[in-house]
Amino acid sequence: MTTDPTPERRRRGGRRLLTRGLAPLLAALALLLLPGPGPGAGTAEAASVCHGRPTRTYAFATGELRVYRTRHYVCAVTVAKRPGARRPMTVSLQPRGGRPAVRAGRFDRQTGPVTVHALNRCVRAYASVAGIGRATGWILC
Repeated sequence: MTTDPTPERRRRGGRRLLTRGLAPLLAALALLLLPGPGPGAGTAEAASVCHGRPTRTYAFATGELRVYRTRHYVCAVTVAKRPGARRPMTVSLQPRGGRPAVRAGRFDRQTGPVTVHALNRCVRAYASVAGIGRATGWILC
């Protein structure tokens, strides 16, 4: 007795192979080729590089310092008020009793993220854009 599938079964197997193999490839290709929302269509909060919930935002003349928090970690990002030419930017985050984590350099839009472990500890943050900055005291205690 042979176990050769009938032509009907072979056709269904071919369709299944087509569905399993080709459909995900076509979906990926459509995502690459079809236009999505253009630049600036989303909000800055949606494009955050820090995990956690936004806790505080400190504005200053040339930008703002954004602080995010999860249960165990605190994250900070400096965002320029007017993105454009590269200029010196700094973000620093220090847990109480620990060393500061610093990210500094010449950036056009934002610097960071800087993340520190801060479970049950206060932190202080500093941010600057083009030499003008803002420091916080001990926060999130």
